[in-house]
Amino acid sequence: MYRLKIYDMRNIILVLTLFLTTTIFPQNEVAIQKEIDRSLWQPLKIAFETLDAEKLNGLYAQQVLRVTPNGIDTENTFKGANQKRFEVNSAKKVSIQLDFWFDSRHTNLYTSYEVGFYRMKLIDDERSDTIYGQFHIVLRKIDGYWRITQDWDTDTINGKPLTKMDFEKQPPLKFE
Repeated sequence: MYRLKIYDMRNIILVLTLFLTTTIFPQNEVAIQKEIDRSLWQPLKIAFETLDAEKLNGLYAQQVLRVTPNGIDTENTFKGANQKRFEVNSAKKVSIQLDFWFDSRHTNLYTSYEVGFYRMKLIDDERSDTIYGQFHIVLRKIDGYWRITQDWDTDTINGKPLTKMDFEKQPPLKFE
């Protein structure tokens, strides 16, 4: 009768561990990203489209690194700017339609790095303006909730403005 040696058992355990982590984690990553979509991205889209700055600001962590072409904000002043911008839009009866898609997502149990493109349409009675951009977002799971901890966006890549053609490389994200 053949007896397994400790060395053989270690190899079997190692192979099983590698197999399980390589087959299970990608499924978990997809499940986590679906959770992020439901708990953060869908409410973010709704907050923009309903001009709800309180809801939008609530999706950010207490301390956020916000970077735009205008500079770096480590004091969360962007949250007050969100409030003011939405108040102005509401007073001028400007509505917002926000669409976006992901170019890449790297996610584990507590952190996600998400890169994508967005289209924001600003619509009033007289006209419609469309803004295209790219975002790089770092999310962290804090006290059981996904929150934005780093937010960087731009409307240019390598000095070239982002356009409708850039945005239309993929269809926008649809929520179930």
